[in-house]
Amino acid sequence: MSSSYSNTGAVAPKPANRWFQLVLGILCMGLVANLQYAWTLFVNPIQAKNGWTLSAIQLSFSIFILVETWLVPVEGWLVDKFGPRFVVLIGSVFAASGWVIDSYATSLTELYVAAVVAGIGAGCVYGTCVGNALKWFPDKRGLAAGLTAAGFGAGAAVTVIPIGNMIATAGYQQAFLWFGIGQGILIFIMALFMVRPNPPAGVRASPRVVTTKVDYTTGQMIKTPEFWLIYVIFVAVAAGGLMVTAQIGPIAKNYGLDKIPMAFFGATVPLLTLTLSIDNLANGFTRPLCGFISDRLGRENTMFFVFLGEGLAMLGLMQYGHDPLAFMTFAALIFLFWGEIFSIFPSICADTYGIKFAAGNAGTLYTAKGTASLLVPLASVLYAGNGNWDNVFIVAACISIAAAFLAKFVLAPMRRRLIEKSNSTSVAG
Repeated sequence: MSSSYSNTGAVAPKPANRWFQLVLGILCMGLVANLQYAWTLFVNPIQAKNGWTLSAIQLSFSIFILVETWLVPVEGWLVDKFGPRFVVLIGSVFAASGWVIDSYATSLTELYVAAVVAGIGAGCVYGTCVGNALKWFPDKRGLAAGLTAAGFGAGAAVTVIPIGNMIATAGYQQAFLWFGIGQGILIFIMALFMVRPNPPAGVRASPRVVTTKVDYTTGQMIKTPEFWLIYVIFVAVAAGGLMVTAQIGPIAKNYGLDKIPMAFFGATVPLLTLTLSIDNLANGFTRPLCGFISDRLGRENTMFFVFLGEGLAMLGLMQYGHDPLAFMTFAALIFLFWGEIFSIFPSICADTYGIKFAAGNAGTLYTAKGTASLLVPLASVLYAGNGNWDNVFIVAACISIAAAFLAKFVLAPMRRRLIEKSNSTSVAG
């Protein structure tokens, strides 16, 4: 462990410019988000042209997610060592190259190589931008991480229509090529303005947020039981939420609701389409909102209420979801209570283990998302057991509610003791 972070290397901007650095991170996250969220637009055109099975094509997406998730600890370590500019510059090249390779791919092997390349690029940008937000804003860590994480979905919301239009008019290869190059160039340019975090002196977190004065390396962090408890809670909440959120379409179809016409601002759209649009808005909105709340009320206090809310929303969808309006309401609440994990968990990691190695540490914790994704097929097993979704809702709800009590009544006192001990040792030293 080392004493509080002192930056070296590139000259940092004035403290007021930390908001500019945050905006750069949000924009970069928005640009790289298409690698994940716009992928679904390409699947059917790829199948139509090449005749590959959907499962074979979607394996590329799974490869992308695993690479994007599991390499973030390495990319975070590079950020802590060399600074954000270097890593995001590399990420921009890999992000662009992934889609360029996709545009020329004539075999599944090439498609899978493109997924690896794109995954590296997305991980470089994601890990850097989240790590930077944690370091620049020790006083508003939850809000900053939440805004950055929200940018990961906002970019796709802005560009998904132009990408879809280009696929329809010029073909998916041209969309891959030109959007890949364009996104890469813009990320590259913004990376040039990134500097090592140098937060203004004297800023402090709320008294309700327990923070350390000591910086742990990733190796030191993973030796503490508190980290593994945080990791288990992250996996539990992510897995429980994914089990339900990934199955919203099949659930709506099973309930006979997916194609019900719904009036929305003068237009008529299928219920499932409207539900997914509202869910995505809730998923993005909750990240900065709950991050901001956790900055004021404390991480574990916020975790308790949102994880409990998620479990109750799942049970509400199970009980009342056969009604169209109730289905839309409870589905939106599930996304609202679930999406905040991508702001609260990076924040609590930096609170507990310091900011000097925050990018690498948060990246290591982020692998919990990949671990959770491996548990998602459990939903299909539970559904197959009796042919309805009740078992899925009950298991997922129990997981989320158990995580709420673990966070409040087990993690909170453990983390406080760890921080008090490390801080007293630091002062004594």
